[in-house]
Amino acid sequence: MKSLKLNLTAAAVAATVAVGGSFAAPETAQAEVSYNVGIHSKYLLRGIFEENTNTAIQGGVDWAHKDGWYAGWWFSNLSYSYEAPADTKTDTNGFENDFYGGYAGTFGKGFGWDVGLIQYIYINVDDSDLLEATGTITFPGDFYVGAQYLLTDGWWGNSGDIYWKAGWSTTVGSDIGLALDYGYYTYDDSDNSELGSATTSTSGFRHFNVTASKPIGKTGAEAYIQYTFAGEDRTGTEYNDSMVAGVTYGF
Repeated sequence: MKSLKLNLTAAAVAATVAVGGSFAAPETAQAEVSYNVGIHSKYLLRGIFEENTNTAIQGGVDWAHKDGWYAGWWFSNLSYSYEAPADTKTDTNGFENDFYGGYAGTFGKGFGWDVGLIQYIYINVDDSDLLEATGTITFPGDFYVGAQYLLTDGWWGNSGDIYWKAGWSTTVGSDIGLALDYGYYTYDDSDNSELGSATTSTSGFRHFNVTASKPIGKTGAEAYIQYTFAGEDRTGTEYNDSMVAGVTYGF
């Protein structure tokens, strides 16, 4: 699932790194549409879960209105599927779709805010089409803090779970990007019948990402490498650190 922060937000971003470009009509246009696509060595979800242990193809489209409204779609292939009520992973590969929308604005000198919703729709993964509310505040100096609040129950969470996030980004030298992102979880312990694992921890450190990126000449593409210091899940199980690399292109 994509972690949104507008500076995406929306996010990962995310779990993923996206570059943004825009395609717009002449200067009188009220809105812009941008596209992104990327190839990644794996799909690492919020620091610990390997949604795709092989090559992950990800991308999406974003629409943004000058008044602050935005909407988009993001996708990724998965290296697993999940079939209920057998509660087992199968050999069929799944596919993730994230549909999101919201409103973003500014206040004060250099501050920004963003609120929205994400609807997750999966193919070949049962009990996972959940809804999440998001909120982010950005500060001068390219800092952000935010939270994503789960609104429905399913295989990967309880309604009331909150993914807290914070980060900072800068440019080193002329064209090398550096980003630091921190994630923390608080869990609702009222486990639903579809949840994949019982909750034994009420909260815990999830991940700390260090990402370096660099444009590939004048192609419009960008290469990145991300090292993740991994935390634990809702059962208190600790995960190994991981590294992801990839190339993204925005247009």
